[in-house]
Amino acid sequence: MNYYSLNHKAPNTTFKDAVIKGLAPDKGLYFPETITPLPKSFFDNIDDLSYTEIAFEAIKQFVSPDIPKAVLKTIVEETLSFDFPIVKLNDNISTLELFHGPTMAFKDVGARFMARCLGYFNKDNTNEITVLVATSGDTGGAVANGFLGVKGVNVVILYPSGKVSDIQEMQLTTLGQNIKALEVDGVFDDCQDMVKRAFLDEELTSKMQLTSANSINVARWLPQLLYFIFAYKQLHKTHKEIVFSVPSGNFGNVCAGMMAQQLGLPIKHFIASNNENNVVTQYLKTEDYNPKPSVQTISNAMDVGNPSNFIRIREIYKNNFNTLKNNLSSYSFSDAETKVALKEIHDKYNYVADPHGAVGYLGSKAYLENNPNAHCVFLETAHPTKFLDVVEDVIKEKQPLPEQIQSVMGKTKEATKISSYDGLKSFLLK
Repeated sequence: MNYYSLNHKAPNTTFKDAVIKGLAPDKGLYFPETITPLPKSFFDNIDDLSYTEIAFEAIKQFVSPDIPKAVLKTIVEETLSFDFPIVKLNDNISTLELFHGPTMAFKDVGARFMARCLGYFNKDNTNEITVLVATSGDTGGAVANGFLGVKGVNVVILYPSGKVSDIQEMQLTTLGQNIKALEVDGVFDDCQDMVKRAFLDEELTSKMQLTSANSINVARWLPQLLYFIFAYKQLHKTHKEIVFSVPSGNFGNVCAGMMAQQLGLPIKHFIASNNENNVVTQYLKTEDYNPKPSVQTISNAMDVGNPSNFIRIREIYKNNFNTLKNNLSSYSFSDAETKVALKEIHDKYNYVADPHGAVGYLGSKAYLENNPNAHCVFLETAHPTKFLDVVEDVIKEKQPLPEQIQSVMGKTKEATKISSYDGLKSFLLK
């Protein structure tokens, strides 16, 4: 499999090089040259397949021949060492829990997969790779955990000061070893812009090999298609049209679901559920794509004003607005509406959601108003205890801390404060 830049001004390259580079030389995101659908028999017989068998078959075309089959099987087994359960709320709404990994966030899948791919590519290399990551919440912790101790790989995580939850901050600032955290005086978009600027800084790139572990990197993004297939395995016998409501920030997750659909996954529709950062919601109403500065909300991992992966979504649909709109709906909800949803989910269904999942639930309800025969699955992207201050305040119920959260409590935070790109560059050069 080769990959091309979505800016179309850089040479096509292999999976290995796309992973190591992260971003193409022309600043474009990489996209696979071809997508070969899986045979219908794969989905017809999906009950007979394990998660690791499903993942191997679904992902192998995207990494071949750079990762041998035996190595890929090991990578998949190590990546998927936890469960992805569906919890039914009512006849029309379920949630897919993606928080059973080591950092209790959906990004554990992509981070663990990418770390193992990069570790394989770098196993005989004496040169170190520096992974630059911007996080609005859960990416930092997942990448930190996934790459901890990986030989020849240093990780530098940029996060916006005061705009991630306390537990999210602890997960990315307390591990030490090859993981470094930079606390940025700004918002997530500032962090993301600094990372992109570093890739284009020849003074830096001449001295070190930089790559990214944000969803702009194909090895972080593509594995996310797997849990849409896992959800289908659990739900297809309901014989209802399956619709996914995805809490959306940088749009890598919903884009990955669309890639699963391109592989033949029988999915009816996608919902991009936004908080007040609603660039895509507005685009689908007006056909005017207008990125803007992000605003802070209680669903902080979605506080993105210029979602990187939306260009990949447009590529899937050949930049045809009407085709895209037929397969994607988008709704935007306020913090006040999100809190009402958290309370409703708890009181009505005895289920504790996190703020991001609550936005996904609201998207499901909005879609079902005009499509009552669908079965909507909203993604519960992080464990509610990662947002204790919001969740406990709304549902008025103390939440026990899972072992994964307890393990970071009380540790010493280590982070370097920066306020500009010059601060990042100085840190890297040292």
